[in-house]
Amino acid sequence: MSEGIRNRSEIVFLYDIKDANPNGDPLDENKPRIDEETGINIVTDVRLKRTIRDYLVNFKEEEIFVREITDEAGKIQDAKLRAKDFLKDVVDLGQMGFNEQKNIIKGKIVDDCIDVRLFGATIPLDLTIKEGDKSKNVTGSITLTGPVQFRMGRSLHKVEMKHIKGTGAFAAKAGSTQKTFREEDILPYSLIGFYGIINENAAKHTHLTEDDVPLLLDGMWNGTKNLISRSKAGQMPRLLLKVNYKEKNYHIGDLDKLIKIKGIEKLNHEKIRDISEIALDTTELIQTLNENKDKIESVDIKIGDRVNIDFSGLDESITQNELSFE
Repeated sequence: MSEGIRNRSEIVFLYDIKDANPNGDPLDENKPRIDEETGINIVTDVRLKRTIRDYLVNFKEEEIFVREITDEAGKIQDAKLRAKDFLKDVVDLGQMGFNEQKNIIKGKIVDDCIDVRLFGATIPLDLTIKEGDKSKNVTGSITLTGPVQFRMGRSLHKVEMKHIKGTGAFAAKAGSTQKTFREEDILPYSLIGFYGIINENAAKHTHLTEDDVPLLLDGMWNGTKNLISRSKAGQMPRLLLKVNYKEKNYHIGDLDKLIKIKGIEKLNHEKIRDISEIALDTTELIQTLNENKDKIESVDIKIGDRVNIDFSGLDESITQNELSFE
């Protein structure tokens, strides 16, 4: 059995998207999320977690808790029914009280579902218990704080939104000579940065193991690359950095803010169209890591194609590992 997480880690993940919508806002006609004050593109942590979950279940055959399951009538399962899935093989269930059933569900979900071990979950319960000759439903919940937490992703530059119109293939209505119209909002380009942290203390409660972490990183990198839908096609991972600490309960924090686009103050942000047009400045990042070298166990790095970035200034005492995924 793999050992639990010993110490804390920080993650910086950069990816870009071209002529697409990285994360639509359902409350704003599904337009890309943009901070009106700064012009920065925003992507929710929920979107990134969904990317990871979908990759792990579809490409790695891992079990996840948060997934869409439909019954024979086409009805989508809710969270309470999903929780009951983990009681299906339990014998003598009718003789168990609420807490016994709750503990079985919690144990099985943590053992089986990698997304709960990573991200935690709040799981509502509606369980049937017996009191004498009668049965009744008792409600409650299971709350597990996820050891892996991400902040909102933000673009490293201002973006512009383009509104595109087109025609469909079908008639607008029966007998009509006019075709349907199609409208959408896209970003010509956005380089998005996510910051994450793996908390060794919360990992004890969800039983996150060292073997789970490479799957998380794989899901971030290849999940992003393999998210091939109409609105997401063209996403490419560009940088994945994981800083591993050897001092208990310690991390630097805000590492994502230490990577910038070189000469960004002189660039026309909205005119950037490709990763090859820019270089990434790691001066502050490397300086900060070097200043904390005595507290750093190692640094894991993966750099995508055509990315102009330099880590050569990292102190030689800090072990560098190149991340690779099957």
